[in-house]
Amino acid sequence: MRPTAPTTARGLDADLRLTRGAFALDVTLSAEPGEIVALLGPNGAGKSSALRALAGLVPLSGGHVRVDGVDETATAVEHRPIGMVFQDYLLFEHLSALDNVAFGPRCQGAGRTEARSRAAELLDHMDLADHAHARPRQLSGGQAQRVALARALAVRPRLLLLDEPMAALDASTRIDVRARLRHLLEDFDGVTVLVTHDPLDAMVLADRIAVIESGRVVQRGEPAEVARRPRTSYVARLVGLNLFRGRGEGESVALAAGPDGDGVARVAVREPHEGPALVAFPPRAVALYPEHPHGSTRNVWRLTVEGIERFGDQVRVHLTGPLSLVADITPAALAELGLARGDTVWAGVKAAEVECYPD
Repeated sequence: MRPTAPTTARGLDADLRLTRGAFALDVTLSAEPGEIVALLGPNGAGKSSALRALAGLVPLSGGHVRVDGVDETATAVEHRPIGMVFQDYLLFEHLSALDNVAFGPRCQGAGRTEARSRAAELLDHMDLADHAHARPRQLSGGQAQRVALARALAVRPRLLLLDEPMAALDASTRIDVRARLRHLLEDFDGVTVLVTHDPLDAMVLADRIAVIESGRVVQRGEPAEVARRPRTSYVARLVGLNLFRGRGEGESVALAAGPDGDGVARVAVREPHEGPALVAFPPRAVALYPEHPHGSTRNVWRLTVEGIERFGDQVRVHLTGPLSLVADITPAALAELGLARGDTVWAGVKAAEVECYPD
């Protein structure tokens, strides 16, 4: 079926609704040309389902996929203006890097010379000219990723889909490859949708982030905004913040009862707020004391140590009581406090360290 006539809209406009057994996906996405949107979420949240729906690899139960104003919802996969880089790259092992990249243009009807010329130009742009005749098994992980990206771009897509592009790389190469990928994507004038479960990939590569949980978008925005003001416990854990939901009552927020039902905890905030609110603060902002502290700290709670873990030059202390939170302290502070699981300690956070925003 031919796509419907284009409108004046540019970029991506997608309303993705599908049901597979007990799982339901209901996600809307939009992006301007040149934008990179990251889909971030836990395993099973629906990120890959959304990507496959955009590609046409799974049929929608409802909604639409419009690219540059053209409704591609009923268009066959091979005729959609998309390029896709799979998690494992899926390069053809029997073809050279050059012929892998030339494969798409050949399928579109380009002659062998034209297709190979376009492939050579892309490989040169990605600093892979010296590896044009290498087979995939002769390439490093980062090189294979760039070949897969070149192959996706060779068909001149308007929508580029990246499925966990860093997953196949070892930790030692991820930093360099991530930076190079961001640089290469800056030259792409279509829309890029990136699926990842790694917050660092999303923060470094994306212009905007959509967080998906249980088939729904629970938060979207620019990376810095998502990191500063998480809206779910999943996002808070990813960006390393303590997050609580409650109701603003002027200069404090009343939280729900603690896990043991021991009343309402309050968090003093730096700016007055009324109504449903979220409060967040980093673990480094939490100071621990053996006795009730004296001074200007307005947030003080008596909590129980639930667990202690060391990482790098820090110690993370998990605390529970009227509210559950984590504190990052130094090994010296841990030794001075003599903390162990089950001990009671006082935790303090200055109101100036607390971010408060509408729920």
